[in-house]
Amino acid sequence: MTERFAEIDGVIAYIHQHMYDHLPLERLARYAGYSPYHFARMFKERTGLSPLYYVSSHRLQRAKDMLLRTGLTVRDISLEIGQQSLGTFTSRFAARVGMSPAEFRNSVQYAGDQMSSLRKLQDWRSSYPISRLPSSVHGTISAEVPFNGVILIGLFAKPIPEGLPLYGTLLSSLGHFHFDHVAPGTYYLLATSISWETRTLDFLLPHATLRTRSRAPIHVGPGSLVPHQQVTLHPPRLDDPPILISLPLLMNRFLNRIAVR
Repeated sequence: MTERFAEIDGVIAYIHQHMYDHLPLERLARYAGYSPYHFARMFKERTGLSPLYYVSSHRLQRAKDMLLRTGLTVRDISLEIGQQSLGTFTSRFAARVGMSPAEFRNSVQYAGDQMSSLRKLQDWRSSYPISRLPSSVHGTISAEVPFNGVILIGLFAKPIPEGLPLYGTLLSSLGHFHFDHVAPGTYYLLATSISWETRTLDFLLPHATLRTRSRAPIHVGPGSLVPHQQVTLHPPRLDDPPILISLPLLMNRFLNRIAVR
């Protein structure tokens, strides 16, 4: 399927080639051959994010990579991605990943255990009746390619999986999902999947996991009935935003919730 504004692909490739350069909107717009206003509008319609937010998101993704693949200090990593203030870098990282840079680096020690606990789990509470309650968000999730593993799905405030989802859960299989008693507001549905055979480092840094996202926002009004959502997990695409939220953090929250039932 031909994506709208296919020329944005070239800009995205340019961003990744020059990730550590100064990339103001004017430079990106000039590369694309459009005015800053029209370029920003096209980029956001294609990716769901503003150009500068897209750049900052991928720089944080690079920071996650360096935390797990290098021995650089947190301060050095913040400088590598162009963040001069260590405090600002740490606070932004924590807000968008869900834990501090040091905690993320240390999470490699226990992330595999969480995956093992999920695989042994018997009671996923996945056989709920299909909800048609007002203020519920429900739908069906499928996949372009077969996989055997766990699905992490949630409603987020922005069209990028960062920070804790406002509503989230894990699924043991494809099929129906729902969130009940969703507060009035605007949400974006995002999901990814992890095969049971996935190595720990590969779900801490989920570059290749199947994923999906709702292109259009989901609006929930007081007592409103939200249309059925149909989404499909697919291999990563060029214009997909990075998965910034720590997946082991979501796994741990789900396991703790199951434990108190």
